[in-house]
Amino acid sequence: MTETLFHGGRVFTPGGFAEAVLVRDGVIAAAGTPDEVATPAAEPFDLAGGLLTPGFTDSHVHPVQAGLERALCELSEVYGLDAYLQEIAEYAAAHPGREWIQGGGWDMAAFPGGLPRREQLDFLDRPAYLIQRDHHAAWVNTRALERAGITKHTPDPADGRIERDPDGTPTGVLHEGAMDLVGLLTPRPTAADQEAALLDAQRHLFSLGITGWQDAIVGSYAGSDDQLPTYLSVAGKGLLKARVVAALWWDRARGAEQIPSLVERRASAEGLDRFRAGAVKIMQDGIAENFTAAVIEPYRRPDLKSRDEIACHCGGTGLSYVDPALLKGYVRELDALGFQVHFHAIGERAVREVLDSLEGTDPANRHHIAHLQIITPDDVPRFAKLGAVANLQPLWAAHSPQMDELTLPYLGEPRSSWQYPFGDLVASGARLAAGSDWPVSSADPLEGMHVAVNRVEPPGSHHAGHSATPFLPGQALDLRTIMTAYTEGSAWLNGSPAGVIEPGRPADLVVLDRDPFAQPAGEIALTRVRATFVDGEQVY
Repeated sequence: MTETLFHGGRVFTPGGFAEAVLVRDGVIAAAGTPDEVATPAAEPFDLAGGLLTPGFTDSHVHPVQAGLERALCELSEVYGLDAYLQEIAEYAAAHPGREWIQGGGWDMAAFPGGLPRREQLDFLDRPAYLIQRDHHAAWVNTRALERAGITKHTPDPADGRIERDPDGTPTGVLHEGAMDLVGLLTPRPTAADQEAALLDAQRHLFSLGITGWQDAIVGSYAGSDDQLPTYLSVAGKGLLKARVVAALWWDRARGAEQIPSLVERRASAEGLDRFRAGAVKIMQDGIAENFTAAVIEPYRRPDLKSRDEIACHCGGTGLSYVDPALLKGYVRELDALGFQVHFHAIGERAVREVLDSLEGTDPANRHHIAHLQIITPDDVPRFAKLGAVANLQPLWAAHSPQMDELTLPYLGEPRSSWQYPFGDLVASGARLAAGSDWPVSSADPLEGMHVAVNRVEPPGSHHAGHSATPFLPGQALDLRTIMTAYTEGSAWLNGSPAGVIEPGRPADLVVLDRDPFAQPAGEIALTRVRATFVDGEQVY
């Protein structure tokens, strides 16, 4: 028997704060004061004035893709065209034998109108395929377009768009489903590459206190290969220590005929201790910045010709990737089979279509809607009514160049004021979970909590100095509410026994270097993780 006594700080529990926790053989044995829970055999762990919390669970993340990008040309750590080109040139010089330049992490806000161009990459001696930070577009050069045979005469796919000059010539940006026109031609990562990427991502997530997650796309999407074999292999070898649920990708070009294969894919994970494949991911729309988010009223059309032309695409109201009339039937069939449905919905029409599809489903399946950028006031109360979990990515709820230059001018009022209504969701009784969408944005839960509480960019981010004005501050959350979403809320969503510090729960724990509840709200993001434990084993 092994025992550890965590003491010397505060402990985040559902009922308030404790002073100490006793862990016995990987399970929480007691929480209270040191005198109440200490035993003679317990090895002490001094919190040194910090806070002990349950392990964080990221409810929407893409670890394998993130790990692969970290091993390629990674642009997310820099910002601006000059910095991107320097990184790309250095990567190309360091890898002269690679047939393609691959990677990603560029930010739309770094380019006029949000759009880079192929000519900017034509200094390269080989084709380039660089995925946008949001993973809804790719930046390619002329060599890549030529390799794919994309010309002014190439039609747009049904679920995407080739960005074009007025004469129809491709500019070098491929939106949504058009990404596959080039992405599927790039060199495929090997099984070993994928496994190394997952293990690298797991180490990074452990360093941020994340002990479990839901992988939001497990399947072939946007030029990436199916990650399910990777998870099955790593989990089967006992190397997956985090508690993971896979959201199996719903192929939006197909219908109900794919459901039997989803049942088979779910069954392939049965018997694994750390991995389940019991969710299905349905992406109902795109993103607001490229006008593919599904909205009710057309996007506004300020006097910016190129973006005006984009706004006219699909009647100016974005895309519903799954026919709403068919969506209801698909969701009910998945629900009847015991699947959890994990929706992507950004625009207010997509949110409404998804909520409509959940009418009559079983809340016990814990269906959830991620991103939730725009929700009409009429639809906010429907989350609690339907038992739909609001799966928040809080980092985006702040003024940034992407929000202020590429979003607000085109949404107009009152729609701009309907964005990220976290406070209204809580007031209406909605259950919350929280995640990052990494590598789209930082995986750090404390940065997400900082934005949820302050509604401004966290210190140290690329756009931290952009604006000190809180974004719709009436929708801010208190720290206990958002920390509960990252712990108990997301763990519950995943069906994990962790997420709460109470006797009988697994000792998935995080030691923070300070107590953010005792610090000014503007310093939440300065908090760092000292140690992370899974089942009482220190993994970071």
